[in-house]
Parts: sequence; structure tokens; C-alpha cells
Amino acid sequence: MHIYAFGSVCRGEVERGSDVDLLVAIEASDGRFDPIVYSIYTYGRLRSLWAEGNPFAWHLFIESRLLFADDGIDFLRELGEPARYARRTADCEKFYQLFLAAAGVLALRRDTVVFELSTVFLAMRNLATCFSLQSGRAPVFSRRASASIGDDSLTLDERSYEVLENARLLCTRGYGTRPSEDDIVHVVSRLDEIEEWMKSLIAKVRVE
Repeated sequence: MHIYAFGSVCRGEVERGSDVDLLVAIEASDGRFDPIVYSIYTYGRLRSLWAEGNPFAWHLFIESRLLFADDGIDFLRELGEPARYARRTADCEKFYQLFLAAAGVLALRRDTVVFELSTVFLAMRNLATCFSLQSGRAPVFSRRASASIGDDSLTLDERSYEVLENARLLCTRGYGTRPSEDDIVHVVSRLDEIEEWMKSLIAKVRVE
């Protein structure tokens, strides 16, 4: 059994809304670990992620820190560097489609507005992270990855970021500031800007 910390606590980016991300690596199902507290992976699944060059494998490779090993070995370090990330184009397009679905709902109704805004934020962050996983670029895994990829960053106004980030906190942690109607209208008016940014990143990925 191996336990790791990863995420913002390892990057030194702990702030309001941050938690301590923990991963446990085990041979098989183990009832001692609460999936609300831990990301639970078998050794076999982690090896598969490494072989795929999955973004989560790169995340762990770059940022995880060993907390406990029952055999005295750092399992993730022993795996070495993950394979090249081969699904970058497909994954970027997947998160673009996720954004389009949420944006389409926001244009029609308000009954699931917090969820849809949260999904927009997730799509922005994950597309930026997937885009950043390329040769010659330092991968970005932070919550605001979309604003942290150099010249390719999304130049969205701070109010929009705060509304979207708060919606994500409400959906994932159960607390945060519910957006007002003015906030919702403000963000919806920026969706075209977000879409154009996403399309520009995907265009670059397709030609690489």
C-alpha cells in the first residue's frame, strides 16, 4: 500500500476552497479507505495510466509526494516517466464538446445554472491542462490552468473567473457563493469569448 499527496498542497497553491488531495495505491479493493477522502487506484490501473501517458499520470509524476509506503519503495517513482500523451487532440475536443453542451443549456434555461457554470469551468481548466501537455511546455495542473498557459491563456475578466470558480466549489464542495442573475448574465455574455479561445487551442493541437 502506498499513500500520496498531490495537487495544490504540493504546488504550494493552497487557498480558499483548496483541500488536500490524497491518493492510495493498493492491490485490490480495500474497505479501509473512504473514496470521499482518497482517490483509490489499484497498482494495475496506475500502470495502465502510465502506459497511456494519461494526464493524471503526468500530474502524479510531476507533483505527487509519497506519504506512506508499506514496502519502503516509492511506487510512482519506480514507474518512471509516463508515456507520451497520445490522446491530447481527442481529449481537448471532448472538453470543448462538454463546454458546448453546458453553454447550450445556459442559453435556454436557469434551473441547472450552477451545474452548467461549474461544467464550463471544468471544461476550461481541463482543456488548458491537456493542451499544456506537449513537448517543450511545462504542464499546468492548477485550478486556473486556463489563465496559466502563457501566450495561449484565456484573457477572461476576473468577475467571470470568480463566478465560474464559485459555481465549481458549490458543485464539488457544497459551499461557495451562488451567482446572482447579473452574474449569470455577465458570464453568459462571455461564452463566445471562451469558445473562441477553446477553438484556437484545438486548431493548434491538430496541426502539431
